[in-house]
Amino acid sequence: MPTLTKDWDRHVEHAEEIARGPGFQALRDTIVERAEPRPEDEVLDVGAGTGLLTLPLAERTERIWALDISAAMCEYLRVKAASAKLDNVELVVASAASLPFVDESLDLVVSNYCLHHLSDPDKVRALHEVRRVLRPGGRFVFGDMMFGVTLGSARNRTVVSDKVRAMLRRGPAGVLRLLKNVARFITGRWEKPVAPEWWDAALAEAGFTDVAVAALAHEGGLAFARKPIERSAVLAGVEARL
Repeated sequence: MPTLTKDWDRHVEHAEEIARGPGFQALRDTIVERAEPRPEDEVLDVGAGTGLLTLPLAERTERIWALDISAAMCEYLRVKAASAKLDNVELVVASAASLPFVDESLDLVVSNYCLHHLSDPDKVRALHEVRRVLRPGGRFVFGDMMFGVTLGSARNRTVVSDKVRAMLRRGPAGVLRLLKNVARFITGRWEKPVAPEWWDAALAEAGFTDVAVAALAHEGGLAFARKPIERSAVLAGVEARL
C-alpha cells in the first residue's frame, strides 16, 4: 500500500466543505455526464471521499463500490448513503493502487481529485488496476489536478502563479500556508500532480483506447478512456447471434 503523506481520517470535514463548493459540484456534473451511467452498471468510485460522485451515481446504477483509503471517510459516506435511503452503496477501505476486485467485474470506474496524491509509479499501478477490473468496453472517467510543478509550459506557469497570488492575498495566514507548501514540496510530501499530456500517454501505455484528456479551467483536467474489446470477444458475440 502506498505510504500516506496525510492522515485523511482527520480531514473529513474539510473534504466535505470542498465537495460542497461550486467548482467541485460543476466538476461532479461533468464527470457524471461523461460517464454515461446506465441502470445495469456495476460502478467503482476510486477515492470516493465523502461521496461527491458516489451518491449521484448510486441513483442511476445497479451498484456502486465507494473505495477510499480513509476509514473515517467511508464511515461518513455510509451515513450519508443511509440518510439518502440508498442501499446499493458498498464501502471499501483500500488503496487505488491495489483494487480488491476480481478481473473484469465492473462496467464503470470514476474518480475525482484522488490520483494526484499518488506517486507516479503508483499512478501507473492504479491505471493497470482499473483496466484489470473493467469489463471489455468498460469506461474510466476521472477528474484530477492536472499541471506540472515545473514551469516549462505557459499553463504550468499560469496555474502556479495563480496559486501563489491566491495565497498571498490572504495575508499572513496565506504566506504561512505558502511556506508550508514549499517545505512540503522540497521534502516530497506535497501532492504529485502531472500534466494532461502525462495522463494521455500513461492511459495509452496501460492499454486503454478512446483516450481523451482535456485541461479544464485553472488547475484541473478531465480524462476518459475505455477498456478495449478483444477481437475474440467480438467474434464470439457475433457467432452467438447467428
